[in-house]
Amino acid sequence: MKPVSIKQPSREKISIQWDDGVVSTISVKELRDQCPCAGCKGETVLFKSYVPPEPDTSAPGRYEIKTITPVGNYAVKIGWRDGHDTGIYPWDLLRSIG
Repeated sequence: MKPVSIKQPSREKISIQWDDGVVSTISVKELRDQCPCAGCKGETVLFKSYVPPEPDTSAPGRYEIKTITPVGNYAVKIGWRDGHDTGIYPWDLLRSIG
C-alpha cells in the first residue's frame, strides 16, 4: 500500500489517494499533533527515556504545511511553517490516521 497522490485541497486538510483506490482525508491539525519524531513523541535509548514538554500549540505556523517531501518508497517528511521538519510519516501511519 502506497500513495498514488498526496494533495492539499485546503489549508485545513490533505487528501491521499492510495494505490488500492481508497482516499484518505486527514486534518492538518491531526497530522501535526501525530508527528512521530522523537522531539514530539519522545524516545527511549539505553534505558533512558526522553519525554518531550507539552507543545506550544499557539506558535505561528504550527498547523501550516510548508513542504511534503518523499522519503524513499515508505514515507514522507513534512516541513511546517514554524520550522519543525523532523517528522517522517510512514505510509502505515498516514493510512491509520486517515
